[in-house]
Amino acid sequence: MEIREKVDVCVVGAGHAGCEAALACARLGLETVIFTVNIDSIALMPCNPNIGGSSKGHLVRELDALGGEMGKVTDRTFIQSKMLNLSKGPAVHSLRAQADKAEYSRAMRKVLENQEGLSIKQAEVCELLWEETGTSPMEGKSTKKVTGVKIFTGAVYECKAVILCTGTYLKARCLCGEAITYTGPNGLMAANYLTGSLAAMGIEMRRFKTGTPARMDRRSLDFSKMEEQFGDERVVPFSFSTDPEEVQISQVSCFLTYTNENTHKIIRDNLDRSPIYAGVIEGTGPRYCPSIEDKVVKFADKERHQVFIEPEGLHTNEMYVGGMSSSLPEDVQLAMYRTVPGLEKCKIVRNAYAIEYDCINPRQLYPTLRFKDIKGLYSAGQLNGSSGYEEAAAQGLIAGINAAMSVLGKEELVLDRSEAYIGVLIDDLVTKDNYEPYRMMTSRAEYRLLLRQDNADLRLREKGYDVGLITQMQYDKIINKKSMIKREIERLKNVKIGASRTNQAFLEKHGSASLKTSVSLAELLCRPELNYQVLEDIDPGRETLPDEVIEQVEIEIKYEGYIERQLRQVEQFKKMEMKRIPEELNYDDVPSLRMEARQKLKAFHPLSVGQASRISGVSPADISVLLVYLGTARS
Repeated sequence: MEIREKVDVCVVGAGHAGCEAALACARLGLETVIFTVNIDSIALMPCNPNIGGSSKGHLVRELDALGGEMGKVTDRTFIQSKMLNLSKGPAVHSLRAQADKAEYSRAMRKVLENQEGLSIKQAEVCELLWEETGTSPMEGKSTKKVTGVKIFTGAVYECKAVILCTGTYLKARCLCGEAITYTGPNGLMAANYLTGSLAAMGIEMRRFKTGTPARMDRRSLDFSKMEEQFGDERVVPFSFSTDPEEVQISQVSCFLTYTNENTHKIIRDNLDRSPIYAGVIEGTGPRYCPSIEDKVVKFADKERHQVFIEPEGLHTNEMYVGGMSSSLPEDVQLAMYRTVPGLEKCKIVRNAYAIEYDCINPRQLYPTLRFKDIKGLYSAGQLNGSSGYEEAAAQGLIAGINAAMSVLGKEELVLDRSEAYIGVLIDDLVTKDNYEPYRMMTSRAEYRLLLRQDNADLRLREKGYDVGLITQMQYDKIINKKSMIKREIERLKNVKIGASRTNQAFLEKHGSASLKTSVSLAELLCRPELNYQVLEDIDPGRETLPDEVIEQVEIEIKYEGYIERQLRQVEQFKKMEMKRIPEELNYDDVPSLRMEARQKLKAFHPLSVGQASRISGVSPADISVLLVYLGTARS
């Protein structure tokens, strides 16, 4: 007899995207089931167990501000933490933490297991169940509605929404030289059936690849030949809910070493045995996280490349070899690794490998991460052609929120490029042609001075509260924080400092120009050599404020001119985003629209004129034509 169960939401995959999606749905009151090929792989980190880094730290803090879980779990399981890019401006400061791989997975699994309304099921989802609902007005395609999923045993789970978070498991195969295994990451079972079901629904599939370096036995390494890398003396937590005092722990060291010409010669001499260069690999790899073979070939002028040796956790001797991912054969790997200072006698615990997998073309998605012609079907993470734990988790949260909003009959959440790095990430995925795994970078965000990682809570806490993932207490806290920041900025602008002998002596002591007339404390704070803390000597009346408030006050005042300029740019951007394009608009009816633009607009189905303007192949002239047509149609 067939087993049939009814739930609200099915989440397929329990990686970083799946965990966030499932938790969001369950926390919003929906009966949710999350499927995984192996329960022991929940929140697995098959590559380096680090969270954050340049721009990725922004994603984690935004995720936390909205009510996600990744930042909280990282704060409980990290073994080293650093704030990157401190020599640069605050727009690019990014938190990065090395997590304990096993502890992170265990901690996230515990959260899932104890979440009310959430069930975990070890099973491979083989088929999506759906029904046709009509015909798309745009292209005449059939529109569909998801009704459930079927697992390998034949059991059926009927539901109102499905979120696909399959990671790198669809028809996965791992390559290490001539040795090819048809498995997912870390030797886990691949998911070989779902691709066929997706293709049968008319979903366009792609083949991407990524890779990971070897893991080595700590006891076989000579750290005296490497540069020791320490964590920050004062650790900043990822989560805005974490007490900063709780993360001031004893940290482990990481290490830095370098490849050399001997390393590069071994690689060049064996390129014919690399699946990448032998034509065995079909998928497209990530440009911004290349294998060591790619680095040696594409950057032939470089005499050396950085190699980071980082611990996988506190209770294992496995060390991660960052910067040397590879798909070369085992014997070549061992030879090349042993040319690196400190690795001369290394013993490999796990070989480096490349992994190929099926994913979708993300332009089939709305910015809500719902498939355009399939009601109730959402997609997140590496299935969408992105790379990285943080990118996956961010998409998972948004897909989870929107699947829940759809089921509950509420307005879905869309973050635009001026509101969050998450908005940039999703907009790039669904609007631009991406032919390789997408990686988030600060350079992709036009308004990065506004989208700093330090103010993610100020930008997004209210949205998380409106959705229902942020508590009243958390919301009240952010309102109070905003009020304190505003009051202190106003006070500093109104308190005047005269050219008294005491004040002149203070300025001379700190290498700052003397005063010829009175100035406000805010004007003094704008001087590069002065900061909020040192101004206390001539500002005895100030109240004691939390460090997080002082940080915002100082940034807002020092960068006021730049911030105001970006706000004006955002105002123009918002005008274009507010010009909505009707879903049923037939671009064949728009006169004077170039053929290429017509084809691209039909393919992408942009929701706004702003989104349309970012589609490759749509020119400013095409946008002008579209604006005239929309204005005429509405009048």
